Amino acid sequence: MAQTGSRPIDELVRRAMIGDGTAFTALWDANIASIRAYLRKTMKGLDHFYIEDVCSKTFEKAFRQIQSYDPALGSFDVWIKRIAHNTALDVIDKETRRQRGYVFIDDESHSLNVAETIDYGEEDALEGIIKTETREETEQLVAGLSELYRDIAHKRLIEGMQYKEIAEETGLELNTVRTRIRRAKQMLDKMKSEQ
Repeated sequence: MAQTGSRPIDELVRRAMIGDGTAFTALWDANIASIRAYLRKTMKGLDHFYIEDVCSKTFEKAFRQIQSYDPALGSFDVWIKRIAHNTALDVIDKETRRQRGYVFIDDESHSLNVAETIDYGEEDALEGIIKTETREETEQLVAGLSELYRDIAHKRLIEGMQYKEIAEETGLELNTVRTRIRRAKQMLDKMKSEQ
């Protein structure tokens, strides 16, 4: 049985299911390396930054869906890798759909780690209003975060900066940036549900 320190994974899962955030962080620590390796092996079109984004999204989904995990159907490792696989497919699909409205200005391959593009797509007025309202709501929620999370969350969720860019700009370790963004998203989800 896989372990983190002296705690078996099953115990961490049990604690995470009852809302223990530290147990979920320990699950991240225990599984992140194997998920990265799995994604590098199975999703060769994803570069390092997409893999990091998929890992973060995978754990966000796992955190929200932890109650649906059934150990009788398979190990936690298999369950979370299935989430990672589906999340990676979603990211690839979303990127492919996004690129359909773009014109490439180079002749290189159109893989996810290339893509200098120009957007000639037009959005209708309703889409513009929805995006503006969603952005304003997100900005208000991010402004309500504690100082520890506010700046990093703004850079990622409002400005759209990548994890590595945020780490370089703030001087923080990449894992610290990832953890703070993940926790900020959890707090924002909670704030939204309480509205």
